Amino acid sequence: MKEGQKLWTRGELILAINLYCKLPFGRLHSRNLEVINLANLIGRTANSVAFKLVNFASLDPSLKARGIKGASNASNLDKEIWNEFFNHWDELPFESEKLLAKIEKTTVEKLNHIPENELPKEGKTREQIVKIRVNQSFFRSSILASYNDTCCITGIQQSEFLIAGHIKPWGIDEKNRLNPRNGIAINALHDKAFETGLLTITTDFKIKISSVLKKQNKIPSVQDFFLKYENQSMILPSRFLPDIEFLNYHNNEKFKP
Repeated sequence: MKEGQKLWTRGELILAINLYCKLPFGRLHSRNLEVINLANLIGRTANSVAFKLVNFASLDPSLKARGIKGASNASNLDKEIWNEFFNHWDELPFESEKLLAKIEKTTVEKLNHIPENELPKEGKTREQIVKIRVNQSFFRSSILASYNDTCCITGIQQSEFLIAGHIKPWGIDEKNRLNPRNGIAINALHDKAFETGLLTITTDFKIKISSVLKKQNKIPSVQDFFLKYENQSMILPSRFLPDIEFLNYHNNEKFKP
């Protein structure tokens, strides 16, 4: 470490990973206003924050699988906090949002635009609802950032049409509810088809359409919206590739061949 530099704290690194998850890969640079904002909040330069984000990229297994290395000098603490975060998707995202709210001198509810009139005044029920809403917001942000606001089936890039869909359903695997490798950016129509097993994505990232829809091959809308995608490759995210384990689950447990 150069003279005059200060070590990154656990809290600062958690905030940096929070931002890493929410930013598209191509925006991990010092000119990004969100990078500049975090730098101001924690008393560091934008270059320092951007460099830390690129350090995290070097630890991302999805990027390694694609041959993208990132910076090569991540510290032991970087690795430790990365592993802590990525092995505790059920806890660390919410912790990072609470930490961000605290440093921005606001509440986690306001930070995530949760209207007070939609919440109980106090108590455990309120805490549970807030945590669920915050986690859902974090998951959506991380998925849409990974896919650059692009539907993995059609390529449509209108975020209002997109859903951060779960590969392994929310109610089945609590530990991986917020794991971005358990998510895909997908438009509402194909999300419903995916959810009900009329469409799946294979472990080699090919789109498969159910025979239920194939039997309707004379219907133009079925041809246009579904059958033409059969065996096409999904549009891959820039990071957080869908986990093979989750795809296997969907192929075998949800899909209607």
